Amino acid sequence: MNTTNSTSHLQNPNEYVNPGNLRRQAVLLLVLTAVLWSTSGVLIKIIGWQALSILSARSIFATVIFVIYLRRFDFNWTKLQIIGAVGYASTQLFFIVATKLTAAANAIFLQYTAPLYVGLFGYWLLGERPRRADWGAMAVIFTGMVLFFGDDLSLNGLYGNVFGVLSGVTMAVMILCMRGQKDGVPANTILLGNLICAFMGLPFLLQETFSPSSLGIVFYLGTIQIGLSFIFYSNAIKHVQALESILVLTMEPILNPIWVLLVIGEMPGPLAFVGGGLVIGAVIIRAIISARSADGDIVLAQQA
Repeated sequence: MNTTNSTSHLQNPNEYVNPGNLRRQAVLLLVLTAVLWSTSGVLIKIIGWQALSILSARSIFATVIFVIYLRRFDFNWTKLQIIGAVGYASTQLFFIVATKLTAAANAIFLQYTAPLYVGLFGYWLLGERPRRADWGAMAVIFTGMVLFFGDDLSLNGLYGNVFGVLSGVTMAVMILCMRGQKDGVPANTILLGNLICAFMGLPFLLQETFSPSSLGIVFYLGTIQIGLSFIFYSNAIKHVQALESILVLTMEPILNPIWVLLVIGEMPGPLAFVGGGLVIGAVIIRAIISARSADGDIVLAQQA
């Protein structure tokens, strides 16, 4: 599929669209992505399937959603696309395994070490230099996350913690590769990654016992939590830098316990509210600073 047809899902390519408006739309899509991603933890804990079975089932549904969205399979097999797809598949697998083997708080906290890797390697690979506001936001976000999870973080579940760290590394790889395809069709990377996941876990999936509840969970995980969210993300990453995108997505671990509260009734402690406020506040302030900077760049370009 060519780039023009793919981007037309959101806008008419023949019409001029202000880059600042595109960027603001991208941030909104990232917030929606974080909301959808945050719903996975509690559902993965509820379903009794093996990690590879969950991975395969939800990827089958996600593949259908992406084929409908993209209208056909069209891979260019570039290094960025292949490595990005492997990074995506690894992130999904490692996070599910981590969630199964350690506390949900550990799994999501360790996955969101990804901004460190994106910040360190984004300039080297993409030429996107982190700004002072990025590092400041990252420091506040990590502080907020430590306060938020507080007593829930532990050293128990060593293997789960290792997989949590690995999921952060592979998440950074996926984001950097998708951003590297900003002038192409990043969504094809996710489609390829879902095909890898679907076939990887298929032998395990066929051994599972199916029930209405388990099918309902993986259907939601595949179509909405993964399918729809990554359509949002693959469009957003074309208009914001890699590091900024992952900083906005740090809202996911803060939203995660809200679903636990609604489903299980587990109330976060007082420090969690302080930490959550720090994270959300840092994301909002960073987005405002970036928006003003982008608007300023547009004015300077017009004057020139």
